[in-house]
Amino acid sequence: MKRNKTLVLFRYDWDRIAFRGLTRDWPQLHAGFDLLRFPHNARLAWFDMERFSRLAALRARLQGATAVASNHEQFGALCAALVAEQTGWPGTPVKAVLACQHKLFARQVLEHVAPEASIPFCRLEADYGADIPGDIGYPVFVKPVKAAFSVLARTVHSRQALYEHTRFDRHELWIIQRLVQPFEAVVRKRLPEAGTAHSLMLEACLQGRQYCLDGYCFDGRVRRLGIVDAVMYPGTNAFMRWDYPSRLPAEIHDRAEAIAQRFLEAVGFSHGFFNMEFVFEEQTGQLKVLEFNPRLAAQFSDLYARVDGQNLHEMTLALSHGVDPATLPTREPTAACASSFVYRSFDPDARVAMPTAAARRTFRDAFPDALLLQFPKSRTQVQRDFKWLGDYRFGIVQLGGTGPADLEERCAAASKLLGWASPHNDQVAKLPPITECADTWSTAMGTENATQ
Repeated sequence: MKRNKTLVLFRYDWDRIAFRGLTRDWPQLHAGFDLLRFPHNARLAWFDMERFSRLAALRARLQGATAVASNHEQFGALCAALVAEQTGWPGTPVKAVLACQHKLFARQVLEHVAPEASIPFCRLEADYGADIPGDIGYPVFVKPVKAAFSVLARTVHSRQALYEHTRFDRHELWIIQRLVQPFEAVVRKRLPEAGTAHSLMLEACLQGRQYCLDGYCFDGRVRRLGIVDAVMYPGTNAFMRWDYPSRLPAEIHDRAEAIAQRFLEAVGFSHGFFNMEFVFEEQTGQLKVLEFNPRLAAQFSDLYARVDGQNLHEMTLALSHGVDPATLPTREPTAACASSFVYRSFDPDARVAMPTAAARRTFRDAFPDALLLQFPKSRTQVQRDFKWLGDYRFGIVQLGGTGPADLEERCAAASKLLGWASPHNDQVAKLPPITECADTWSTAMGTENATQ
């Protein structure tokens, strides 16, 4: 059945592939630009979310659209909420998106409604490039109040390391400010109590494995889809792969959902997809929330389709039209398990070779079910990735398998055809053994946590 048109904002990478495959039944219009490619990203110089949303809404209505959707974290999710508000279409409330994406404010809400899932935190009271306060206990996890792609998020072990991490040249500082300013302008008007997003924040370090709870809200009710397990490159906090279905016991699934329910109700999140990133420490049984994202984790949609037969991108379009995604038909699963394998370089001087056209054809012939994404970058872009992220993510391959062992074997064979080192190890990769630092945070964070 052919539906009314949907305005899809900032459609790239997984979204470009998945939404394009749905155009026959779900006709679409598109708006937005690529933040990672020149000259498209030159629009950052004058980009205004409210102006963009007004024009996008007007053009979409003139072309017959009746809904809006986006899975884009940096700009798309908030722009879609603004468009939905302006047009009266179904959508996530603007204030709820702001509350999720303003990481410091989200921490404050979580501490109030689910303190057992929160951790010590505070704003880094220093402007970009300014000196670092002397009353911070280390190690500590630093991240932007508003960011995407894990940019500038990492553990630092000393004041000198934090100082070096927050030094930017003029061009880098311009990029950071222009990525945050469109969000900042909306926050000042719609959620002023959150404070500025032009800032970094500090959090206590955690031990445990990382997971992602995926779900959506319809008619104010949380619907859980599942949990995806993260596996890190050994000795790092860099994702090596994402596995579905989760190995967590059902009781932890229920606990995660209950925490998400409390937080989402508190911020007024009544409609839309969400994912909750959290850490679970098996020995202590502690579950700590890292952050909430007010959109579908597009990278995982393919995993759910393989294992459960659910097309999460189609569910996103249905939800944007006010249709309960649970009413959509499912398809026959093609795998018992699936993984998103992430290829990274940890050597800033290494030259990463992309597979040739012949290698890609051989790969597609051998693995017709695989999903391959490549991220070739210039030398300057790679250097910036190392400064901001600590590594260079140059490719992703998504595969299904009959079981974990079969999946590992398929990944090894696929990697060989692409000419890349296989991103899996004989032993399970674990998070680095970071010492808990709550005891050392009493002077730096005790006051803020007690008053907010």
